[in-house]
Amino acid sequence: MLSLFDVAHGRRREFLKIGGLGLGGLTLPQLLSSQAWGGSKGAGFVKDRAVVFLFCHGGPSQIETFDPKLTAPSEIRSTTGEVATKIPGITFGGTLPKLAALADKLSIVRSFSTGDGNHDIKPVVCNETLKANMGALYARIVGSNHPTTGIPSNVALFPQSVDPSTGPAQEGFGKFNASGSIGAAYAPFVPGRGGQLQSDMSLHMARDRMDDRRRLLAGLDQIRKAFESPGSSRGLDAFRDQAFETILGGVAGAFDLSKEDPQLIARYDTAGLMRPDMINKKWNNYKHYVDHNKSLGKLMLLARRLCEAGCGFITVTTNFVWDNHSDSNNAGVEEGMQYCSLALDHAVSTFIQDVHDRGLSDKILLVVTGEMGRSPRINRNGGRDHWGGLAPLMLSGGKLNMGHVIGQSTRDVAEPLTERVTIKNLVSTVMHSLFDIGEMRLSPSVPSEILRLASADPIAGL
Repeated sequence: MLSLFDVAHGRRREFLKIGGLGLGGLTLPQLLSSQAWGGSKGAGFVKDRAVVFLFCHGGPSQIETFDPKLTAPSEIRSTTGEVATKIPGITFGGTLPKLAALADKLSIVRSFSTGDGNHDIKPVVCNETLKANMGALYARIVGSNHPTTGIPSNVALFPQSVDPSTGPAQEGFGKFNASGSIGAAYAPFVPGRGGQLQSDMSLHMARDRMDDRRRLLAGLDQIRKAFESPGSSRGLDAFRDQAFETILGGVAGAFDLSKEDPQLIARYDTAGLMRPDMINKKWNNYKHYVDHNKSLGKLMLLARRLCEAGCGFITVTTNFVWDNHSDSNNAGVEEGMQYCSLALDHAVSTFIQDVHDRGLSDKILLVVTGEMGRSPRINRNGGRDHWGGLAPLMLSGGKLNMGHVIGQSTRDVAEPLTERVTIKNLVSTVMHSLFDIGEMRLSPSVPSEILRLASADPIAGL
């Protein structure tokens, strides 16, 4: 939080608190310090698009979501039944009726495989993204923040981003703000939790200096050393004007849900779908189930607001709730889907409809997946275990072909029956949505390793 104090007449009185820097640790280096690729802003290959990547941590079942296989034996087929969709002959799992009603506005991939059943945060961060958050690839090309609004190009949202009563982000299986070899300046900004600079920032200057607001920049030099990384040869000077516009601009407003219509906030809200008293407290994951339901709807609303403010890549995740083993930590698949998918069904369908109503469907690509799927056969406790052969994948918008089912699974929903769709294909699809890849190949400013990722085959049929 950047606070300005009036020190005239021997008094110390706070007269301005700039919320744009109090959004859970936003710091000038994190937001502004690197514009090495700023020349790419507005380049012909950068499309006017944004990506919202909803990561379902824990590995959601491909069967109980988008491939219920009611014709399979009882130990395989969906425990939650099925529901008809708007696509003739296609059904979803029984806990996704709202998404089923919007099936013409989304597409499902039934042959997507993440490759292994390990708990990590692929495909958000993995070898196929250069071990960086996927949004860092985008920010590396367009710059770390929007040139006009100052909004970060790459943001990660966790439950605490919208509800301070929720628990901290679970990053024991991977760091969502990883930047790999891309550079720390392009890592996602994470609102609602402590950032790199833990202490508040204060500038002490006379109130009348605000009459010429540009002179505030001189005060920023007083905290130069606090912002600069040790050994860095780059200072703050090159970004002073931009820093000024950011900290006194409207960045904070994009993160403020109170600026939305209360009726729309209520439409997104998922807290009442699965109240804490409706969740069995015997599971060690009880608090995570609660936080998931309290926050997911508002996280999706915040993601939409950030897209409208100019953010190009938003990672959304709640906590580690989709690991439906039926053990001491996690509920079984039938019970666990109630705790997890009712909120997902409501939040995602509301987001899709809201984006559609605003005429933004072509400009915002929504991706929903997890790090793996679940085992075809239900275990003896009523759960499904880790499975890398198939994972659920849903996409909506981004000017892709909607209302389709891509690929088929085997009868036991264990492997792709048709050509396997991989993480490389998904990353390429995202990159094709954000950039004109043909034009991008002609730009000498694009790192070769990013161009290589973008040049892989996108998902056929989309």
